[in-house]
Amino acid sequence: MEVDIVQFLAQTVERGGSDLHLCANSQPMVRIHGDLIPLAETMLDADTCRELIYSIFTESQRARFEETQELDFALMIEHLGRFRANAHYSRGVVEATFRHIRDEIPSIDTLGLPPVVKKLCALEQGLVIVTGVTGSGKTTTLAAMVEEINKTRTGVIISIEDPIEYVFKHNLCRIKQREIGADTKSFPAALRHVLRQDPDVILISEMRDLETISAAITAAETGHLVLATLHTIDAPKAIDRIVDAFPPEQQGQIIAQLSNALQAIVAQRLLPRADQKGRALCAEIMLVNDGVRSCLRDRRFQQIISMIEIGGKDGMMTFDESVSALYAAGMITEEEALLNARDPGRIHAIKPPPLKKKGLFG
Repeated sequence: MEVDIVQFLAQTVERGGSDLHLCANSQPMVRIHGDLIPLAETMLDADTCRELIYSIFTESQRARFEETQELDFALMIEHLGRFRANAHYSRGVVEATFRHIRDEIPSIDTLGLPPVVKKLCALEQGLVIVTGVTGSGKTTTLAAMVEEINKTRTGVIISIEDPIEYVFKHNLCRIKQREIGADTKSFPAALRHVLRQDPDVILISEMRDLETISAAITAAETGHLVLATLHTIDAPKAIDRIVDAFPPEQQGQIIAQLSNALQAIVAQRLLPRADQKGRALCAEIMLVNDGVRSCLRDRRFQQIISMIEIGGKDGMMTFDESVSALYAAGMITEEEALLNARDPGRIHAIKPPPLKKKGLFG
């Protein structure tokens, strides 16, 4: 049976899948609401897997992949939309993963994010980090924030992405999207020059290394709003990750800079809904007030959760509060709530109502 990668991608979109996985000696697999499901009965051998992936490479992408054995790239297919792709080797075999990027950029309200996230979009300067594990919707949240800024105020937004996922249209803002590999060599290279491009807002699709983190903090200190993602499980771990990226002799200085520049951390997870109709967004919001800033400067990171709990009136929220609200609304199961709660006793005390179909935040 002849196989076609475009056909696999089309089936992924039709079934509402988020990711397509092509692995040797396996059926093509699609991730739907977090679960991996076979897309077809066809088993892909190593040669077929390689041919499928190579069929969508440009000449330059093929050369880069063969040189580095890793490749992040964007793929646009007519009538299907955009995909973020990663090609790689596994035990000597070429394999790949494709993430479907929906054409329409969802709003902050549609995503189910707390209302305080809109207030973060009104900031003129500072660093706002969106953190979470892979597949938790960080990129989509950043896109929603950029779209909110784009429709509410004027300015220049410069995004540095690897690769470009959502494509923005100019509205009140002029938006320049720069892709690693195509428009600039690397995140550090792009950030070295970005301040001369007259930005009001800088978007960094991922803070991966010391140089990128340092440049992001410096840009936030110099009067720009910097939006960035980080791969960690919650707000305190995001701070740990940033500090630990630096050698011990530099950590005191970076903590001082971070306490001045950091405005907020939005941590998020996507949890399976109890009604099996998708996933519900669970959020932890840390806003940097005097109490949080003091914890940062004194390296009392373990006290940050307490600071978030105290700051509820300002819009802060812990994962436990978000999980409890989702469970109390009947949107997630008790099992899922217990898996994601720091304090299981809080969940046991809740009696959930019948299932609801609306999102927690509207």
